[in-house]
Formats: sequence, C-alpha cells, structure tokens
Amino acid sequence: MRTMIDRTPEAYAYPLLIKQLLHTPRATALEQEIVYADKRRLSYGELFERIGRLGNALRAQGAGLGRTVGVMDWDSHRYLECFFAVPMLGSVLMTVNVRLAPEQIVYTLNHAQVDVLLVNSDFLPVLAQIRHELTTVKTFILLSDEPAALPEGFAGEYEALLAGAAADCDFPDFDENTRATTFYTTGTTGLPKGVYFSHRQLVLHTLGVTSALALARDQGGVHRGDVYMPITPMFHVHAWGMPYAATMIGLKQVYPGRYQPELLLQLIEREQVTFSHCVPTILHMLLQSPAAKDVDLSRWKVIIGGAALNSGLALAARERGIDIFTGYGMSETCPILTLAQVDAADVGTARELPTRIKTGRPVPLVELRTVDPDLRDLPRDGQSAGEVVVRAPWLTQGYLHNPEASAELWHGGYLHTQDIGHIDVRGYLQVTDRIKDVIKTGGEWVSSLEIEEIIARHPGVSEVAVVGVKDPKWSERPLALVVPKPGATCTPQDISAHVRAAVQEGLISKFGVPDQVLFVEQLARTSVGKLNKRALRQQYGG
Repeated sequence: MRTMIDRTPEAYAYPLLIKQLLHTPRATALEQEIVYADKRRLSYGELFERIGRLGNALRAQGAGLGRTVGVMDWDSHRYLECFFAVPMLGSVLMTVNVRLAPEQIVYTLNHAQVDVLLVNSDFLPVLAQIRHELTTVKTFILLSDEPAALPEGFAGEYEALLAGAAADCDFPDFDENTRATTFYTTGTTGLPKGVYFSHRQLVLHTLGVTSALALARDQGGVHRGDVYMPITPMFHVHAWGMPYAATMIGLKQVYPGRYQPELLLQLIEREQVTFSHCVPTILHMLLQSPAAKDVDLSRWKVIIGGAALNSGLALAARERGIDIFTGYGMSETCPILTLAQVDAADVGTARELPTRIKTGRPVPLVELRTVDPDLRDLPRDGQSAGEVVVRAPWLTQGYLHNPEASAELWHGGYLHTQDIGHIDVRGYLQVTDRIKDVIKTGGEWVSSLEIEEIIARHPGVSEVAVVGVKDPKWSERPLALVVPKPGATCTPQDISAHVRAAVQEGLISKFGVPDQVLFVEQLARTSVGKLNKRALRQQYGG
C-alpha cells in the first residue's frame, strides 16, 4: 500500500530553511525599527537589504555551501545580519564565545574548521595573540563601530564590504537538514564540546517557542507590540533562539552591544523594552544598580534561564513590577524546552510566585520525562525525582567530531540532560539539581538547589551557592557560600539557624543544614554567568 502523498511536479516542496522566517516581516514590518545600543537605527527594510549585501560580500570571500563563518562580536545588528545571511548561503555560522580563554578560543575555531572569521576591533588583541595557531581560517573581516585602520592581512571592513556588494542576493534552496549553526558548550570540565543545529531544527524551535509564548493569556506572553532586547549573549545558543523569533514576528529589536548595567537600563527606558531574557546574575546586577531606582520596569517581561531562579530574586523582581518567569533548556537543546508560565487561575494567588520559579511545562513538540536509571518513567507526583530526558525536533544530533560523547548523550534514544527533577500532576517540571552537584551525605542525596532556595529567602542574603565538600565521616557535607546584601547585619550563625528552622518545618532533611556558612564577596561563574560549582568546590573544598 502506498503511504506517501502524491506530489505535483510543479508544487514547491517548501524546505524549512532559515530564509523562510523572513517572509512575514517582509510583508508586515518593513518600517519596524532595529536599534544598536546608542549607535545606530535601521528599519527591517534596511535589514533585509543588508542581509543580501552581506550574503554577496561573504560569497565573494569564499563563503558558500559547506564553508564555516565564525563571528566574534558583541550583541549588534551585525550579528543579527549574520544569523540570517551566513546560513542562508548554505554556510555554517559559528558563534565564538569571546569570554573563553584565548587557548579555548583557538581550540573552538580550529575544531569547527572556520574558513572566514569576522572580528570586532575590541578582540584584535586576542586575535593577535592566537592568530599564528589558527589552522583553517583563510579570511579575516573587521567589525568596528568607528572608522579604523584595516589590520594587516584582513580582506576588508564589514561596512565597506557591504557598501560594495549588491543588495539582491540569490539565497538558494537546499536540504533543510543542512547544518546551519555550531557553537561550543561552556562546561566546567574538559574541552568545550561543539553542538550543531540544522535549518529545520532552528525553524521548528522558532515556531515551537513562538507558539508557546502566544498561548499565554495573562502572563508570560509575547505579541507584535512588544519590544525585544536580549541580555543573553548572541554567541550563546543563538541568544536562546529569540532573535529568530523576534524577527519572524516583526518586533522592534534592541541590541545593546557589550553588557553595561547603566546602558542596559537606559535602553529599557528609552526604547520602551518589554521583553528580554537573561541569567539570574544579570537580573541581580541590574536590580542592584543605583540607576535602576529611576527606571520604570513594570512593563518588562523577563525569562530567566541558565541557572535556578530563587524566590528571593523573583520576589525582588515582582516588587518592581517585572513579569518574571523561568525557562529551561541547555546548549544541546537549542535551547528552550519548558516555560514556567502561570495559569490564569493562579495569578494573584499564593501559588503564583512558586509557579514562576519552577522549571516550567514543555513547549509544543517537546516530550519530557523523568526516569530511573533503567529509563522507566517515574510517577508525576511532584516528588519522585529522576533524570530529565527529552526528545524534540530541535535537539542537537550529537557533538561535533565526538562520536563517543554523542552516543552517551543519546543513550537509549533520549537526550540525557544530566539534570535531576520531578514532574507534578499539572505537568510542571522542577529541576532539583545537576547530577554532578547533588550532595551525597549520610546515605542521603541532598539537593544543593533546595538549600540555596531556603537560604535565598533570608532577608540579609544577596546571592548564595551551596556545594558539597569532602567529609571523612559523611562522605560529603554541604558548604554554603553567601554574598550578603550591602549593610546586612546577619551572621553565618543566623543563616544556619534559618536553615534549621526549615528543617523543623519539614522543608528539608536535617542532612541539608550546612556544617559551615562562609560570607564571601563574590561567587565564581562560567563565561555565560552561571555559578561555577566545580571552581567553588576547588576553591573552598579544604
């Protein structure tokens, strides 16, 4: 029996290519604005023209099907143009994590086999340090906000190359499973691992996330009237894929360049920004900035991801009127898997804040399970914790040039997140810890995130991290590292008493009371702002 549909020879097959995301804004948003910090404004019409010019300019420099183009830039309109023009040529866009150490940048560029490298003038000193170690880059292009002399060996400057290229570019059709992007995970152990995504995956992620945001009725939604500004670097998981969604919808977009608290707050106020996403560290930094006192944040919607959102920070954001909620995913998942949108019936109730800081419910097309070591489903009772495993059409199919790690990632046909969590009857996931960060003490497993959440509720705490340190009797014991609020009068003993009170309330096991609480000035973080618990264990393990 035939099961395939009949295709009329003249029918257009419509491959899911990134260029297809531009049809709607071409029809509806030609006059909409795109703002680059305090430096430049352009319309969508100009964006489309510049994407065409960039495509022709890169093709003249050797880019094309199967080539890899790397970008070292801050968040800018240029980066947005590269998000489209590079993969639309059939090339692979490699977004370089500029916060890595120089030796790691060299490794990622060589491992990705970058052919053409676009470099912001701010990173020329780094390039000078590593250039002799690059094995595949043949062409360098300068990115600069101000007129600058062209460094030796560079093919040209970005704006000059665009000015000399035609605006009408032939972006061909090709297989939708063609690799479109690659970037490198910023784990705390070993060499960075390359993940990669196809055109099909990026288009489906865009549609899945956009539909999830559109499903919200009273909270956690996005509409055509919103103004979007990412505060997650564009080199990190495509800024969570949101620039693709914002462009497809036709939103006004604001790109802030390098993240500086005062400038970010100025842009939020001046450009009337209503939608952003960031890690908790960035939000904390903005709320603590003296400049935040005079900025109205009541129209701002913010997705928090990359690390757990504790109730203390969530409450501080809500007090400023911010519609804050969490999203969950990882580099390997493109990244968004869940959003913690609040049901209409819970808005204004005691359940609202706890829901906002949950990890969230799956967005459309995501199959998400919590399982035991044999991949058997655990009860959805909000208590039974196991590893979170997933399937979705936009998950990386492996690690670049690393079949062993790829097989481990996809063991059993599901992508293993290495996160532990539980799912409740309404479908909300709550991640309780990373497998590697669970504290094994006294025969029990204690969640570092649960202890952090309790400590974060103390009024004298600004930030907190809890790690397990070796103990001769109990194997491991929790150590709490606390950054106190400025002017706070609490003591480490007060924090310990606060946790013991949570034990009396039945919120946590007695084994979760830290043996020691240290007040510190700052906490070690990764290049994308996550707590670096491996570094904290090394620093304070003794």
